[in-house]
Amino acid sequence: MPRWLPRAMVLALTLIAVFQLGSWAFHQLTGLLINILIAFFLALAIEPAVSWMAGRGLRRGLATFLVFLAVLAAAAGFVTLLGSMLAGQIVKMVEDFPDYLDSVIAWVNGHFHTELRRVDIQEGLLRSDWLRNYVQNSATGVLDVSAQVLGGLFQLLTVLLFAFYFAADGPRLRRALCSVLPPARQAEVLRAWEIAVDKTGGYLYSRGLMALISGIAHYILLEILEVPYAPALAVWVGLVSQFIPTIGTYLAGALPMLIAFTVNPWYALWVLVFVVIYQQFENYVLQPKLTSKTVDIHPAVAFGSVVAGAALLGAVGALIAIPAIATLQAFLGAYVKRYDVTDDPRVHGRRGRRSVPGTSTRLRKLWARRPEHGSSATEGAGDGGSSQGRADT
Repeated sequence: MPRWLPRAMVLALTLIAVFQLGSWAFHQLTGLLINILIAFFLALAIEPAVSWMAGRGLRRGLATFLVFLAVLAAAAGFVTLLGSMLAGQIVKMVEDFPDYLDSVIAWVNGHFHTELRRVDIQEGLLRSDWLRNYVQNSATGVLDVSAQVLGGLFQLLTVLLFAFYFAADGPRLRRALCSVLPPARQAEVLRAWEIAVDKTGGYLYSRGLMALISGIAHYILLEILEVPYAPALAVWVGLVSQFIPTIGTYLAGALPMLIAFTVNPWYALWVLVFVVIYQQFENYVLQPKLTSKTVDIHPAVAFGSVVAGAALLGAVGALIAIPAIATLQAFLGAYVKRYDVTDDPRVHGRRGRRSVPGTSTRLRKLWARRPEHGSSATEGAGDGGSSQGRADT
């Protein structure tokens, strides 16, 4: 056996063991890494506000705390409004359920000549095996739901804690990162960091402004139609329509349409028409003006990035996909060399036509060539005769 073979075998086994250990650790820490990624993008989003407050003499930690307090207050208000709306609608549906059931039974009895009664249906439903099994499964699943809620709260606290440290100690983190890099690399890292802050913050602020405009517009419509819970529905439409690109407006408009349908079916149709018209106004008028200097991404690229982010990281990937793609696009745009585009009709979507001479043009060219051939032949014959005469002489 060669002397190097045992050492090579030990080295190969060690590398395999290290790879297996690293893979196991990565899978175990996937949740923590995702939380850190969310916290990093959240810190980038609030970085402009924190830097603005810190530039005016406020301590960076206190500025970060005030920004977080404002964000949490807005989120708590939204959850409270939406929760009250849903609770009120559920209570109303439960109270009106006997009337709905009576109307359905009367319609069935009138059209199908049956003799159904509400008491018989209620007793059959209460004594059914389906209801008994559903109650048992719900009782056993209460602990699972409670564990999921506690786990979600713990993840939220983890994200907020890391985001607070990233935002409060942003300059220190940048100095620590640049201290292990050469000066040329330091400039590139700082430039990438600045682009990420601008694009992420610009994305959230522009989307927040468009959410405010969308919420006000839908609130006016719902108030005119006298749809209940108009403020909560307007906030719902504004947030969902802006942070889910392309199809977010239609998904957000489904809930107001449902609530409007309970008031008057025609109101649901008016809400649908307004949602479609406002979507076109937002895509072609409002969004280009607000996002031209912050996040200028083609709608197809934005939708594809959201789908790819959701496939990779679920809902988290869908939320951070657009600012991540905008950062990458801006960073590549700063280093990719571009050239002037040639002035070709095909660039503008027009096909160029080749100049084909007409029949009259071809005939004129042939006629112009004919005397030349005759004179050349005559000259050739004359030259031949003189040369023959010289030869005879």
